[in-house]
Amino acid sequence: MDPVKIAGAIGLSRLTYQQIIYTKPFQILNESSIQNKGGNIMKIGFRILAVVTVMAFIAGLPIAAVAASSENVKFGHVAPPFHGQSKGVDAFAAYVKEKTNGRIDIATFPMGQLGGERSMAEQVQSGTLQIASITTAVLQNFVPHAAILDMPFIFPNRKTAYATLDDPEVQEKIFSYFPQKGFIAIGWTENEFRDFTNNKRPVRKPSDIKGLKVRVMNSPVYLDTFKQLGASPVGIPFPEIYNALQTGVIDAQENPLLTSVLMKFTEVTKNVTITNHCLTECIIIVSPDYWETLSPEDQQIFREAAKVAIDTNRKVNAELHKKLPKSGISIAEYCKKNGIEVINLTPAERKEFQKAMVPVWNKYREKIGDEIFDFMLTKIKEHQQ
Repeated sequence: MDPVKIAGAIGLSRLTYQQIIYTKPFQILNESSIQNKGGNIMKIGFRILAVVTVMAFIAGLPIAAVAASSENVKFGHVAPPFHGQSKGVDAFAAYVKEKTNGRIDIATFPMGQLGGERSMAEQVQSGTLQIASITTAVLQNFVPHAAILDMPFIFPNRKTAYATLDDPEVQEKIFSYFPQKGFIAIGWTENEFRDFTNNKRPVRKPSDIKGLKVRVMNSPVYLDTFKQLGASPVGIPFPEIYNALQTGVIDAQENPLLTSVLMKFTEVTKNVTITNHCLTECIIIVSPDYWETLSPEDQQIFREAAKVAIDTNRKVNAELHKKLPKSGISIAEYCKKNGIEVINLTPAERKEFQKAMVPVWNKYREKIGDEIFDFMLTKIKEHQQ
């Protein structure tokens, strides 16, 4: 008997890969919220038990044997459900489920439900979490070579960055450093290019940042970058940024403008500079213990799913730039309507920031080696657009 028909008969429903990609951002959020209510979870649990019981009876297998063969796979990340990264992770799970005919059913956990990024990385490393998508800013604490992607101003623009990261040789090179540190790296998700907002003054040159108290991610490269600019970097938790800005604990923060608007940081920092100083790239990491249980065919499906994830991620983020949730207006319209000054650096101004970063580059070249540095710079030049 077809297990899908059994599931349908008792009322189970699933989101397909196509539904996740083409559903509007808040629909997934709403559906997830409904499914997370205690009563529904209880009902679903009983229905799943019923399916397992019926299938075991039909196949003539003991119930314990069927239960042991089912896969409990979790995929954790920190993005909110409406963000492109979260949609990309959902698309990953849906693709795997579709291509394995439901044999591998991955549950996704957004918003740090399974812990912070460092905690999730440690869980993957220890084998207690199967999959996670973690920023390179955090992963460089485990895999120092990942810091190459966080070098300030290494990517001249978005098109060049995407062409470089999509190069199979680049992925093979960067991902090759991960197994020896307890991770299998299979692809990307992202949280956009990072920009700079503050409540003190317009920023057009490196010296404008000097003296500002800036919230940064608690990552070596980010701390070194803003120290080099003469700022006082503070590694406070993300949820505390708004209050810290409002109360004067910090003067500035650096996040993608999309994030700053969605989290309302621009309510308390009206000066925005589109620096695009770092691309917040995340790497999809899999526990080696779990990876080894997958057949070569399933491993290939996971790699294909990673490509689906980043394509979906980028597409949704681009759409959010044009049409913000709830308001339905673009980021540019939002900033104009709310009196937010947005400065786009000229090529000459951007070059001044790049020059200021030479000591940071030199420090990490010495730390992670000439090989990876020269390789990436050559690839970026090759894909320059």
